[in-house]
Amino acid sequence: MLLVSLVTGCAGPRSGAAPVTATAPPSPSLSARDSLHVTVVYPAVTDVIQSHDSAFLFGVVRGGGGGAARGPVHLGINGQAVPVLANGAWIAWLPLPDDTVAHFLVAATAGPDSSRFVYTARVAPQFRPPPGRAAWIDTTSFTPAGTLALPLEEGIALSVHAAPGATVRLLLPWGSSVPLLPDTLAPEPPGGVRAFVIDTAPRRHVPAAGHYVGWLPAAALCADGRTACATLVVTVGGGADTATARWPLGVNIVDMTFPTVVVLDDDTAHTGTTDSLTAGRAVPHGTYNWFFPTGTVAVESGRWNDQVRLRLSRATVAWVNAADVVRLPPGTPPPGGAVSSVRLTSGPKSVTLRVPLPARLPYQITERERSLTLRLYGGASDINWMQYGEGGGGGGAGGAAGTDPLVTRMSYAQPAADEVTITLELAQRVWGYRARFAGRDLLLEVRRPPLLDGEHPLRGRTVVLDPGHPPLGARGPTGLWEPVATLAVAFKAKTLLERAGAIVLLTRTDSTSIELYPRTHFAELRDADVLVSIHANALPDGVNPFTNSGTSVYYFQPRSTRLARELDRALVTEFRVRDLGIGRGDYALVRPTWMPAALTEGLFIMLPEQEAVLASEDGQWRYARGLVRGIENFLRERAREP
Repeated sequence: MLLVSLVTGCAGPRSGAAPVTATAPPSPSLSARDSLHVTVVYPAVTDVIQSHDSAFLFGVVRGGGGGAARGPVHLGINGQAVPVLANGAWIAWLPLPDDTVAHFLVAATAGPDSSRFVYTARVAPQFRPPPGRAAWIDTTSFTPAGTLALPLEEGIALSVHAAPGATVRLLLPWGSSVPLLPDTLAPEPPGGVRAFVIDTAPRRHVPAAGHYVGWLPAAALCADGRTACATLVVTVGGGADTATARWPLGVNIVDMTFPTVVVLDDDTAHTGTTDSLTAGRAVPHGTYNWFFPTGTVAVESGRWNDQVRLRLSRATVAWVNAADVVRLPPGTPPPGGAVSSVRLTSGPKSVTLRVPLPARLPYQITERERSLTLRLYGGASDINWMQYGEGGGGGGAGGAAGTDPLVTRMSYAQPAADEVTITLELAQRVWGYRARFAGRDLLLEVRRPPLLDGEHPLRGRTVVLDPGHPPLGARGPTGLWEPVATLAVAFKAKTLLERAGAIVLLTRTDSTSIELYPRTHFAELRDADVLVSIHANALPDGVNPFTNSGTSVYYFQPRSTRLARELDRALVTEFRVRDLGIGRGDYALVRPTWMPAALTEGLFIMLPEQEAVLASEDGQWRYARGLVRGIENFLRERAREP
């Protein structure tokens, strides 16, 4: 009997959409309870597979009425045997055809029941050279594309995919041309894949046939909106065949003689729900490197589509989202001036450094084990005094120990003409800090480490647990939704932590969707000593789930490295799966600066065996025990510090 069940509501393995099943009507000769249901959870009919070599499919086989199949299930897809767990869950790793549509012949039997059908999935299209043409251009590969704004003749790196062995040049509207030369190495895989996927074969650098690179000095290009601006010409065989295409790039010139001054505001819509920080990146759309509070003033030095480049100092630039940038009236002077004497103020929970500024200058805080360095861009030092507080003192580039035992020494430096650094050396390893503007002053608040009991390190400590998702969240082969599993684990971990004397708070206690910032803000408002976000993992398209799975834990701030390591060790001990290790990851839940924070990916919910563990009471308690042991070991290690 054939009864096909297709999940259509998921948008991929990380989706939070509820599954919707569509089933064929049962044959009149057999009752519904005799049928065999094969459900494909991923890819759903609405998904487009982004890989082109191989892909994973996963789902579940059930008997009539949605119960267990009558007897052992034998499942094959395109002739490849696929193991099926007792609960019906399965996952397959299959080659893809060289096409935009993949057909999978699914055949399953269980006792007297069977199911046989063709499942069709969509595959992202690839560029294909036109048949019969020696010269061709992949018009989807132009980099950069869109609209750029740069200072005159700064320079633009070009790359394109075109016919191998060709002569390639970019014709400019004023008659000159720019050559593009063959690249000698293959393009690198995405950084995340290269960093964390376990390679099954040695990496080889091979020539990238048809990949060309060039250099274009910045000048006004297509600034008038004309359709024919810069044209790429590809010639093969000494002119026997030629292909041309307009390079979809417009360039405007930024006049730095009269700089455009901007102020940053990540809540221009005035919703009041943001973290009042604008992320700065070293490259457009790259990983976060700076965190600029609302009100930060800087000079705009370039644009690329929805990204704005800020000149922080003569030597440093940062890219931010254009939506966070508000231009000030023409003629506004660029920020800069003298940074004057600084002072520490002691409080019961922290010590605060007040830095008088000439304007709300951009800054960056660099954390080391026992020090914090504040780098101010666009300023010059006039720090005559570094006051440690009442009864303390010390001027110049050094200073004697002051009255507050947490800060042992302050110092400043002028590493560049328009960059000032102020360093706080601490008596203990950093536990947390935060910074904000008060008028034009910058306040850097350094948190005091909690007093820890070496024998009972959890006693009296405030731990915030964040059950990951919703919105979104991955689904497993049987449909287990990540937010359901993580909440169950969080409740069990809360029970164990409270037994050990901890004060435990959860960022959510039901299935209500919560965005990222409210979760971290919740932890900071409650002065959490530790924040741990609980997740279950899934893989992107094209990554083999049988060789790239296990436990991993992520951190962002240096002080959280030890927390991540202890959590990873404890979870691997509990689950006895492959240890993928810890990693510094740019996740919102591990970026808070007020406390150590880590994000756990205990198991892969897309793998049938690991989904079954996450769905079971025993597995959830094991996850919870790993979390508690990891947090406890981290606190115990910190308690040993004098």
